[in-house]
Amino acid sequence: MTSKSLFVAEIRARLIEMRTLTFFNHAGGVMKSSLTRDVGYTLSQAGLRVLVVDLDPQANLTDWLGVSGVTREQTVYTTATSGDPLPSPTAVHGLHLIPSDVSLALAEGQMMGVVGAHLHLRQALQAVSDQYDVTLIDSPPSLGQLSILGALAADHLIVPVPTRQKGMNALAGLSEAMATYRKLRPDLTVALYVPTLYDARRSHDREAYAALQGMLRPLASPIPDRGAVWNDSASAGQPVGLYAPGSPVHQDVLRATAEIAAASRLEVTIPGGKA
Repeated sequence: MTSKSLFVAEIRARLIEMRTLTFFNHAGGVMKSSLTRDVGYTLSQAGLRVLVVDLDPQANLTDWLGVSGVTREQTVYTTATSGDPLPSPTAVHGLHLIPSDVSLALAEGQMMGVVGAHLHLRQALQAVSDQYDVTLIDSPPSLGQLSILGALAADHLIVPVPTRQKGMNALAGLSEAMATYRKLRPDLTVALYVPTLYDARRSHDREAYAALQGMLRPLASPIPDRGAVWNDSASAGQPVGLYAPGSPVHQDVLRATAEIAAASRLEVTIPGGKA
């Protein structure tokens, strides 16, 4: 590397700090994994170096990126339980993925007996912060140890909230969880609440969305409920932008990514996205 290249690299390192965003909600089926996958892919296509971390033992994010045959050693298991460095990631669709497997569930019990375990992932990510511009974490649908691990690793939380009674009911638990996490991380913030599974034809959805507008700040534009393409892309193991480029769902993803990037102060332009 030339002296000029080294100088540029040093300037980049000083000016660009890796952001860590955790997609968080203790309710399941709210689009955490879908958004982690598709926002991550979109950011990588826009030129960012993206790491995605699957903390859910159900491993939907891993499956929906087409990765299989994962061993426990490839997951964050020893990072969570022993504070080890992150395992080598898997390269897939322009992303770097630290995958998950059902065996990661064993970490829940082991973390409880380790002082400081909840900060292990944050510390491990700091060690690779020069390698990535953004890390996206898919947290489990629970308020267990792995969810705490993911929340405390974040600079910001991204909270998907379905425009259903289920989403409204989850808000009290989310508020309590945030109050607890801020005792350890006073700087932890929710960068954006994202209404999901929205169907404007249903009066219930319209009413729920109106209620969210009155309760939550900042609030993104709602993501419409277009289940077929999301489900088919998951079965194909491909992000929507690869599986159905230019589709209405892809346009939804571009808009959501632009809004998340703006709320998280990521220096990136999303082609076709309007924040």
